[in-house]
Amino acid sequence: MQSPAIKQALGILKKLRQITETSENVPQKLSDILKNIADAVQADAATCYVAVDNTYLELFASYGFAKDVSHQLRLRFNEGIIGEIAQTKRSLSLNNIWMYPKFVSGSELEEKDYRSFAGIPIIQWNRTIGVLAVYRTEEKQYSETDVELLETIAMFLAEIIVSPAMSEYKKSLSKSRGMSLKERLKGVSLNKGYGIGKAVVHRRRQSVTNIFAEDKDKELRRLQLAHQQMNEDLDNKFNSTKLGIGEHVDILDAYRMFAKDKGWYQKIAANINGGLAAEAAVERAYEDMWKRLSSSSDSYLKERLHDLRDVADRLLSYLSGDYKEIKEVEAKDIVLVAQTMGPAELMDYDYSRIRGLILEDGTPTMHVAIVAKALNIPVVSKIKGIFTEIQNGQTVAVDGNEGLVYVNPSALIERDFYKKIAEKEQLAKKLAELRNLPAQTLDGQKIGMYINVGLPLDFDYIESTNCDGVGLYRTEIPFMASEYMPDVDKQVSYYKDLMDLCGRKRVIFRSLDVGSDKLLPYWAYSGEANPAIGWRSIRITLDRRAILRKQIKAFLISAVGKELNVMFPMISDLEEFEDAKETLLLELEKEKKRGQSVPEKVNVGLMIEVPSVLFQLDDILPKADFISVGTNDLAQFIFACDRGNPKLLERYDVLSAPFLNVMKTIVDKAKEYGVYCSVCGEMASNPIEALALIGLGYRNLSSSGAAFGRVKGMVRSVNTNDVADYVQSLLKSPRATLRPQLISYAYDHGIEIY
Repeated sequence: MQSPAIKQALGILKKLRQITETSENVPQKLSDILKNIADAVQADAATCYVAVDNTYLELFASYGFAKDVSHQLRLRFNEGIIGEIAQTKRSLSLNNIWMYPKFVSGSELEEKDYRSFAGIPIIQWNRTIGVLAVYRTEEKQYSETDVELLETIAMFLAEIIVSPAMSEYKKSLSKSRGMSLKERLKGVSLNKGYGIGKAVVHRRRQSVTNIFAEDKDKELRRLQLAHQQMNEDLDNKFNSTKLGIGEHVDILDAYRMFAKDKGWYQKIAANINGGLAAEAAVERAYEDMWKRLSSSSDSYLKERLHDLRDVADRLLSYLSGDYKEIKEVEAKDIVLVAQTMGPAELMDYDYSRIRGLILEDGTPTMHVAIVAKALNIPVVSKIKGIFTEIQNGQTVAVDGNEGLVYVNPSALIERDFYKKIAEKEQLAKKLAELRNLPAQTLDGQKIGMYINVGLPLDFDYIESTNCDGVGLYRTEIPFMASEYMPDVDKQVSYYKDLMDLCGRKRVIFRSLDVGSDKLLPYWAYSGEANPAIGWRSIRITLDRRAILRKQIKAFLISAVGKELNVMFPMISDLEEFEDAKETLLLELEKEKKRGQSVPEKVNVGLMIEVPSVLFQLDDILPKADFISVGTNDLAQFIFACDRGNPKLLERYDVLSAPFLNVMKTIVDKAKEYGVYCSVCGEMASNPIEALALIGLGYRNLSSSGAAFGRVKGMVRSVNTNDVADYVQSLLKSPRATLRPQLISYAYDHGIEIY
């Protein structure tokens, strides 16, 4: 017996076939088809995206918009709502599209405030070749019958997309397009946020034309004067800039010390005494330093090379007389465009007017990116050929969330950006208002809200969020930032600062977790075929026991008179945990025998991240004071999936029934043995994933500082009993991901997952 949707589809398909038979014009044909589809499901608008070269989706046709937005938008697979549908090959129906986390700038929603949405993948030979979408202004979700009807129609659209007529149309379109398609550049996000302004191209390199000089004294005087003036200006610049406290200030101070370094200055002077002009002497000093340090794999040293290049270029500009203290830019809002940039160069501009930073080269640890983050400037890097793609004075929009750059964006995209900027400002105000409100659910359940820290910059969040404490201190971060192995005193200075800042709040120290993708520059590593599951973390520190003992001693000294919580990472079995715990207890006894003051209480725990531990929970939990689930590595090992492999990033989802069942097993066992249990992995920093954790029974979450407010907002809008029932109902689902269902549930129940 035919379903109502099939019966209705037969009638509609008859109309659609008539359109295809009577019209040769592909754009008109698609537009007429979309109109009929919209009428069939009482939609106000419709769009059809077509996959191009299996790399992106292009908006090929639209109906119901004030302007024709066809061919004005491209989306990558898994970018935005449309991209997610294409990637997952699953239909999606939303009551309010604007609340969906994947909604991106440059959407096709045009002037009308469309709300309800249904998107259907168009599939041929198990490959997504397009996406059909319909919209309503009314918040009225499309029914299952509507979705089934649209899925049937999508099969018909697949025939059109693979037809010879469409192939010819694509060819003619690519020949005649010219600049009609808005330029959209894909990069890598270094700092989230949205910004739009006029492009200001920053070219840093000074050309050295004076190589040799006969008058050495004159060149030395030129060097002395330029060096003195440069440092005076840097002092004035940094002293007058209000940046608060944090790692970014340390970076700028280190930069200033670098500029004043006597050794560097003396090398330049020696080059002048050797017959070089001042400019060539500066360049030679830089090249010599570059040769010594460039082969290092240490990211810290590489960032020092970036700073040195910046200082050298700055000194060259003073020598040439070309340097201007203030970069004169007429535009009120600017977007800086550079191949690369030093932190001081960023400060050459009026940072209150900088709306974005675009780099050809850059990494998250790059000093300019850290300073930009402190200034709330969105940053996108890895934009190749940046100076040919972007010119001075062009309007540029920066999407730091998705790592996208729009050059000369359409009015539609501009308006979407300004709307998102306004929404972000409103959200920031809303999250600030949450600071002094309890992290309590609608039904009165208290959720422990902690943050993860590593860099000193993260410490600022302890005060700004009013969190319950630190759920994870990544102690390897200061080790990685140091040029040598920190001794006990140095480690105490790290840990005591945090303990003093937190007062009586809970702080959980994770013992040194290095190896895999976290390498120490002063350690020799032999190559491993599989470093993620090789000699790393607790396996290293148990083998190099002296390192573990020194760190434990530093923990004990830092927490004198307070509660100390230490957890060991990458524990694979009971024996490993007992060995690590015994090492800690022995160090504690040594301190007591020496008559040293010790913490008032010591709790020992472990991270749950290696699957083998799941089968020993009954043995381990009675001997642990607490556990914390590291969902990043646990998911990687459960799915046998390298989380650093871009080809696998979107293939497996922690919001799948298998992984959620694993998470439920852990929290249920912890409750059975009365052991404190938290989650410190990325799941706790994502509101929709944290919602699932609460549904599973977790009551302690440790997120990134940046995500804290959004997760807290979700917590205060949820009913734990209701969400527990819903999540429980999903645990036997065969689907690869339960994310769409959880998102729909959140929207339907007014749960804030912004």
